[in-house]
Amino acid sequence: MSSSDIAKDKAARLLKKRGSVSGSSTSNDYNIRSHRKQSMSTISFIDEPSHEDPSRPPVRMENTFQMAPGKRFPHGQITGIIKDVLEGYLAEEKYEPELCKQMTKTLSEVVKARVKELMIARYKIICIVHIGQLNAQAVRIGSRCLWESNNDTFASFEYRNQSLFALGTVYGIYTE
Repeated sequence: MSSSDIAKDKAARLLKKRGSVSGSSTSNDYNIRSHRKQSMSTISFIDEPSHEDPSRPPVRMENTFQMAPGKRFPHGQITGIIKDVLEGYLAEEKYEPELCKQMTKTLSEVVKARVKELMIARYKIICIVHIGQLNAQAVRIGSRCLWESNNDTFASFEYRNQSLFALGTVYGIYTE
């Protein structure tokens, strides 16, 4: 064997080990073809959609047609939550526009999480916090939505310190 044949065989073996095969020697081509005929790839799926677990019956949900809440929206508790959060976070804060922009998002998430801990069934909770600078001006804040006056309600609390004001509002929208 010449040195070029030895180099070709060595290169073919390395390529074969790595998984890519490109060789020109006929003996290697024969070995590769025979190896391909002997090997077989299989794919198996553990959780195929056609297999159903007979031990678990399918879950069927039925409509409840419950048109009124079993438990009313707790105004007092929610107003207390809003008060605790606003006073706790804003007691020593000064008004800075960028900081207050982030604080509104943070405070609304904190209030919403604390209200959801009350586990009020069938109420969608919407929380909005407004923060502004106290500067001898007046502000009117309004909101509009479709409302069923028998079941939908809200709770709010206003907080002020020397440099800012905050208004936290939680809406409880009853979902049937």
